[in-house]
Amino acid sequence: MLSVAIITLNEERNLERTLMSVRALAGETVVVDCGSTDGTLEIARRSGAKVFEEPWKGYGAQKNSAIAKCTGQWVLSLDADEVVEPELATEIQSVVGAPSGEGKDPLNGYFIPRKNFFLGRWMKQGGFWPDPKIRLFRRGTGQFEERQVHETMRVSGRIGILRGALLHDTYPTLEGYLAQMNRYSSLGAQMAVANGQRAFNPLNIVVRPGLTFFYNYFIRLGFLDGKEGLLLHLYHASYVSWKYAKAWETSRARGK
Repeated sequence: MLSVAIITLNEERNLERTLMSVRALAGETVVVDCGSTDGTLEIARRSGAKVFEEPWKGYGAQKNSAIAKCTGQWVLSLDADEVVEPELATEIQSVVGAPSGEGKDPLNGYFIPRKNFFLGRWMKQGGFWPDPKIRLFRRGTGQFEERQVHETMRVSGRIGILRGALLHDTYPTLEGYLAQMNRYSSLGAQMAVANGQRAFNPLNIVVRPGLTFFYNYFIRLGFLDGKEGLLLHLYHASYVSWKYAKAWETSRARGK
């Protein structure tokens, strides 16, 4: 009754752990890969997943492609570096196994909180917890917005909340985090240009990053997450600056 949908690119460090966490849950697992050169495809096929190789279309479109290949009554959309903790697995089993009942207005989707880890530490403050995401939904009722980055799931109908969490260990090293933010800022710049934000604006490049750091680190108590919290919010603020600087650079290169 449950399909698990995952998109991948060179995820051999994470994928096996993710697949193990849903082994008892999934009636099928769908993996859409966009050109892995490591052991990702071997790990996916060894687990029994249905594997598809497709060119990259953007985060939202790629995830929707994986969802479209699912056949279960329910779909759980996961990133390749997310793990379903046991408490969440029990809740999901209860949800997908419950009869909907005639005449009722059933829940079509569920928010799931995420425990985000940075350099091995769970970020409990600064807006990183509970970080609820709609990831579990009835097939045919949900789809991701087709954005280049920071895609959001939209579900038609009523939405509930689960208490168990996804474990999101996406940034174990500073090098990996900075590389990811560099990539995200480039994608964010493309979106900013498309929305008309093309000028060199000191408010966006200097002031906005500073306010972002102040708000997340002090107002939202990010300082309580220690040294890791300081680095995370400092470099996240830098990402904001990079995004708008790259938007200006892109527009200048196009002569706009």
